[in-house]
Amino acid sequence: MSDFDWSSIPGALPFLLQGMRVTLQITVVAIIAGLIWGTLLAMMRLAKNPLLSWFSAAYVNLFRSVPLLMVLLWFFLIVPQVMHNIFGLTPGADVRLSSAMVGFALFESAYYAEIIRAGIQSVPQSQVSAAYALGMTYGQAMRLVVLPQALRNMLPLLLTQAIILFQDTSLVYVSALADFFGAAYKVGDRDGRLVELLLFAGAVYFVLCYAASLGVKFLRRRVVA
Repeated sequence: MSDFDWSSIPGALPFLLQGMRVTLQITVVAIIAGLIWGTLLAMMRLAKNPLLSWFSAAYVNLFRSVPLLMVLLWFFLIVPQVMHNIFGLTPGADVRLSSAMVGFALFESAYYAEIIRAGIQSVPQSQVSAAYALGMTYGQAMRLVVLPQALRNMLPLLLTQAIILFQDTSLVYVSALADFFGAAYKVGDRDGRLVELLLFAGAVYFVLCYAASLGVKFLRRRVVA
């Protein structure tokens, strides 16, 4: 242990905090967009329209069958070209953050879709029948009766998936984006203290994710109770 030198960490904290902001930004955007698109996918999967159901099933199976790292590489190569063509950006414009957000959002929506679909199916059919008996339309029954009850059942799983997403954001290093992990790697490589910085980054990930996991366990007990 005497060979470890942690002196680089205090001076690197501003850079690491900036990287953490990038990590949290990707996480929050991916959660919000993933939940919205995942809910639509779940609704399509449960729809009676075979075309919508097939599209949703194909989308979910595609993204759940492909490694996240490969998806990020795809969008790192595709999104910049699309944005340059649509918005007329200069070739040197940095769209790595946008590419990461799009890739994570579309990837996570496949997992959120399955969680939400299972949550909707966990609501007794009698609740839906009662909503129809009150004169509600399908949309009203889903929005006012089914989804609020389904949310209670699937909230712990949604939060657990959010924790996994936070951990997976470290994969944006493939695009040389300075997230928290990328910032720690760059500082360690610059100062010749790569092991120390990576250990520090791992400890931060562990503390944050473990604390969040305890929160999810507490919430699950409250929901079950």
